[in-house]
Amino acid sequence: MATLLYRLGRFAFRRRHFTALFWVALLALAGVAAAGAPVAGNSSFSIPGTEAQKAFDVLEERFPGASADGATARVVFKAPAGEKMTDAGNKAIVQDTVGELSDGSEVARVTDPYQGGGVSEDGTVAYASVSYRVSGMELEESSRDSLEDAAESARDAGLTVEVGGDALQAVPATGATEVIGIGVAAVVLVITFGSLVAAGLPLLTALIGVGIGVASITALASALELGSTTSILATMIGLAVGIDYALFIVSRYRAELAEGREREDAAGRAVGTAGSAVVFAGLTVVIALVGLSVVNIPMLTKMGIAAAGTVAIAVLIALTMVPALLGYAGRRVRAAGEKGKRRGREDEEKENGTARGEAQEKAQRPNMGTRWARFVVRRPVAVLLLGVVGLGAAAIPASSLELGLPDDGSQPTSTTQRRAYDLLSEGFGPGFNGPLVVVVDAKGSDDPDAVFRQTGDDIKALDDVVSVSPAAPNKTGDTATITVVPDSKPSSVATEDLVHDIRDAGAGIKADTGADVLVTGATAMNIDVSQKLNDALVPYLTLVVGLAFLLLIVVFRSILVPLKAALGFLLSVMAALGAVVAVFQWGWLSGLMGVEETGPVMSMMPIFMVGVVFGLAMDYEVFLVTRMREAYVHGEEPDEAVVTGFRHGARVVGAAAVIMMAVFAGFIGSSESMVKMIGFGLAIAVFFDAFVVRMAIVPAVLALLGKKAWWLPKWLDRALPNVDVEGEGLRTDADADAGAGGKGGGPDDRDLARV
Repeated sequence: MATLLYRLGRFAFRRRHFTALFWVALLALAGVAAAGAPVAGNSSFSIPGTEAQKAFDVLEERFPGASADGATARVVFKAPAGEKMTDAGNKAIVQDTVGELSDGSEVARVTDPYQGGGVSEDGTVAYASVSYRVSGMELEESSRDSLEDAAESARDAGLTVEVGGDALQAVPATGATEVIGIGVAAVVLVITFGSLVAAGLPLLTALIGVGIGVASITALASALELGSTTSILATMIGLAVGIDYALFIVSRYRAELAEGREREDAAGRAVGTAGSAVVFAGLTVVIALVGLSVVNIPMLTKMGIAAAGTVAIAVLIALTMVPALLGYAGRRVRAAGEKGKRRGREDEEKENGTARGEAQEKAQRPNMGTRWARFVVRRPVAVLLLGVVGLGAAAIPASSLELGLPDDGSQPTSTTQRRAYDLLSEGFGPGFNGPLVVVVDAKGSDDPDAVFRQTGDDIKALDDVVSVSPAAPNKTGDTATITVVPDSKPSSVATEDLVHDIRDAGAGIKADTGADVLVTGATAMNIDVSQKLNDALVPYLTLVVGLAFLLLIVVFRSILVPLKAALGFLLSVMAALGAVVAVFQWGWLSGLMGVEETGPVMSMMPIFMVGVVFGLAMDYEVFLVTRMREAYVHGEEPDEAVVTGFRHGARVVGAAAVIMMAVFAGFIGSSESMVKMIGFGLAIAVFFDAFVVRMAIVPAVLALLGKKAWWLPKWLDRALPNVDVEGEGLRTDADADAGAGGKGGGPDDRDLARV
């Protein structure tokens, strides 16, 4: 592995024009494809294997043309103080508005509140329902404009009017904080490298990688039904890992220069050593993201695969584009520890040897990472206990985790969707915003009408039911829908219990009549999604952690080091989930985070965080511990190897963590609650994992284990492939080439072609 990557790094450095042209051409090609691609529609949110999805499929089959998956809107009217919506003047305004809403080629139907029972008992609130033939993301802007114009006309006439529903759904905005996050990353890189050129390389390569990934997603979005959140996720993860992977290779390149190597050889060795760690770190992230497919939620699967593709591009760019740009930069990227000096060209060669000597001398001085590692090695038990107890305390709120999917009730109070939600709750009760749709499939029944009546009567007898609509049969009369309005809000435990009660009653009806009684609707779908995600969490953890565990055994040739890595990850992810609950559910620091409305944590958050954080956590494990193993393999004692790993890796891993935190935190400014929550959760998880687990718990455990940390059964050692992440092969092959007269050693381009 190391030798092959060494040759690849030297090839990219030497053939920099070809390498750079290839990636720029690929970016241009992806950009052209994205520009010419049709506008993507809304990602279909199907949940195979759930009752809610089965009911939805029955509706599609038995009620053709009903546009069951089309966008909907509720235009909510409230009368001025002292008036009612049944007053003649207000009624005329509403009916004019209904007429305006009916215009438009995409409108399927509009329900008049005075004919469809859309007026509250006290007469102060009324609503008109608008159904569209296409989904919310496929609606033309003209349809949204017409909807908003109709509402504005009613406002001008004196009514309070708000609009809810997914018809106003739009691509979420991320805000200025995303740019701030990239700015913070740039500052950290400048501080780390002490050079604008060296700092600019990781940013440039990361942006190219993200550009290719996001443009490819945009080009394929319509064909593969990729939602807008998919590209945001790919941007978030692609930027973070792209900067980090390039950072590690540039850092190793500067360290090789400090040891006196020629630039081409230094680039090859950087890719051969740090690049090997990049490959395996990237593999863990890809495994974690692709593993999301075991949940069997198509939207989540597509998001994971798209983000994994962006990570794979980031790995390839780090291995090829970074050494190519290092070739262009030349002496503007200095050796580690070498101070910048304004020198004339005639003095450059004369001073170069002195500068390298100074850099090598500085590299031997104890830095902050060295001092911290020595402190941990001296007091491993105290550091270990403090780290575990601290993360355990942060994880306590996770015991109160409540899951749900966002609706208009989780929107900021400044939005018209949230105000419409509140008006409907005020006029019709909190459960009105989450009606349940009961589908009665009596196709095999002798008397479908009797089944419909029995179902409605059984549901009316249940607790927490406000109203049950009469059965609405289809044209053939074998299937009907019944709308049930709960007494509690959609995200409440009482509403969840009601869904289960209806399904239990439906089981009895099926036993008596053979008819299927299915519960669907947004509320029931949310409940089923939460249950499906909970059921998938253990199999997902087993698959992802198991595969990564095997991969890390190959990398570290150890049993205990991968085990310690997995246990440390569980600590950091539980602490991160606790922080998410504290902010988004309990409301701690919610104002600072821009969380206007607290509520249940998004159902996908735990399993998504497990997948992404596990992959990212293994990044730091691989980068930091491979340096320790490299030192141990080359003869150092276990405690010395820990210190050596921190001397070379702590500064870079710390900088990488800060960069990743800044990039993720930049998405907290998104208008989409799911993106905001993911950005915060990943940022705090990286903090816990990098600075508590990897920087404190890992060296403490390794110090306590000593040589046992690197134990591997002999039979397993013989069976495992030797991937040579430490670059041991470079110490023989490359140095032999150098001794034979090569400039810094290594193969030429013909050698790479033969490989």
